[in-house]
Amino acid sequence: MILGAAVGVFGVAFGVLAGTAGASVSQAMAMSVLIFTGASQFAAASVIDSGGTAPAAIASALLLAARNGFYALTVARDIGTSLTKRILGAQFVIDESAAMATSQQTLEDRSTAFWWTGLSVFVFWNLGTLLGVASGSAIGDPETLGLDAAFPAGFIALMMPSLKRRSGQVAALVGGAIALAAVPLTPPGIPVLLAALATVPAAWVAHTETQAPDIDPNASTR
Repeated sequence: MILGAAVGVFGVAFGVLAGTAGASVSQAMAMSVLIFTGASQFAAASVIDSGGTAPAAIASALLLAARNGFYALTVARDIGTSLTKRILGAQFVIDESAAMATSQQTLEDRSTAFWWTGLSVFVFWNLGTLLGVASGSAIGDPETLGLDAAFPAGFIALMMPSLKRRSGQVAALVGGAIALAAVPLTPPGIPVLLAALATVPAAWVAHTETQAPDIDPNASTR
């Protein structure tokens, strides 16, 4: 619930941005209800706000939304096996729900974390969007409120449980290095996608960890 409320603040920022880009209340709400992936929504609204075309906005949004497909593979078992759960759960496959689910140890805890996180974020994100787009200029520029730094801070918080594992540490270090190297060479949005290549060495480290034999520290050696 706390995480959902925090994400709701980002929803306010999106609502304000969508309004300044020319979206109506109904259009902004349709994006948050149907698309429901913050990074993609921000990317699309930013492109339109800067004078870009609709195809360019859609392309930017799809590039950033591609990561949710990989999340779906990870949390497929946590969503459930029934058709109804899979249809509803597909809408909740986002950064926050995937991060909270994968940080749990048992399947029951993973499933509970996925559903409660997804539902709370969905509710607060849409409430925030409504508040932001309805209030319009009364709230002001999101950057003046420091909300431009809110998304990076949120991602860092979500990443912390994964850093307890060596594979997570490798993914963070390699992904960060790739993104930093790509920033001056590629268009906005591409560094994040390239950073996903860090999953290759991270997966190898995770595989070696699972294959390593258990060693009894109390066993005598000769």
